[in-house]
Amino acid sequence: MFEMSGIIGRKVGMTRLFREDGVAVAVTAVEAGPCFVTQVKSQAKDGYSAIQLGFEAAKRLNAPQRGHLQGIDGVRHLHEFRTEEVSSVKRGDKVDVSLLNPGDFVNVSGLSKGKGFAGVVKRHHFAGGPKTHGQSDRHRAPGSIGATTFPGRVLKGMRMAGHMGNRKTTAHNLEVVGVDISRNLLLIKGAVPGARKGLLIIEKVGK
Repeated sequence: MFEMSGIIGRKVGMTRLFREDGVAVAVTAVEAGPCFVTQVKSQAKDGYSAIQLGFEAAKRLNAPQRGHLQGIDGVRHLHEFRTEEVSSVKRGDKVDVSLLNPGDFVNVSGLSKGKGFAGVVKRHHFAGGPKTHGQSDRHRAPGSIGATTFPGRVLKGMRMAGHMGNRKTTAHNLEVVGVDISRNLLLIKGAVPGARKGLLIIEKVGK
C-alpha cells in the first residue's frame, strides 16, 4: 500500500480506556475512512504533488461533481493531502485507518463548536468591570475601547463581543492510542475540535 499522510473522518464521541499499567486515559473515538483517491496531482502537471481523498457516500451530486468523480462512487467530502510520492497511487485506491498505529502522533483539524454571539467575558476571558462602588451594570462590560484625541478611533482588531466558535481549529501532536481496522475507528488521546458527528482531518506528524 502507498504511503498516505492523512485521512478524513467524523467525530463519534469521547470515552476512556485503561492502559496496560492501569492508567485511565480519556480518548476521542473517530470514524476515519474508508476514503478513496479521487485525484492525483503531480509536480509536472499541477506544480505540486498531492493526493485528493473522498469520504462518505453522497446522496446527490451536481454535474461538475459527477464529472470530477467519474468512475468512482459518489463521495460528499474531498480533501487534499500533500505528499512527495504519487507514482504508485491510482484513482479509486482505498485508504483506511491501517495507515496509523498506536503510538503515532497526529494533528486533528475541524470546525470548533459554534457559540453564537458572545460577550467579551466568554469570548476573550475579560475580567469585567468593578463589582463595587456603585457599579451595578458593568460586571461583564468590556470597558474603554479607544483613546481620546489620538488616534481618535477604535483600532482594528480590538477585542470585542461578536460571533464565537465555528472556526477551523487544529489540535496538535495528539497520540493515537488505539486502531480498530474492522470498525474504521481511531482512538485519539484527549479532546479534538468540534461537536459529535463533526468532520475531521487527521494528519500524521513526526514527534
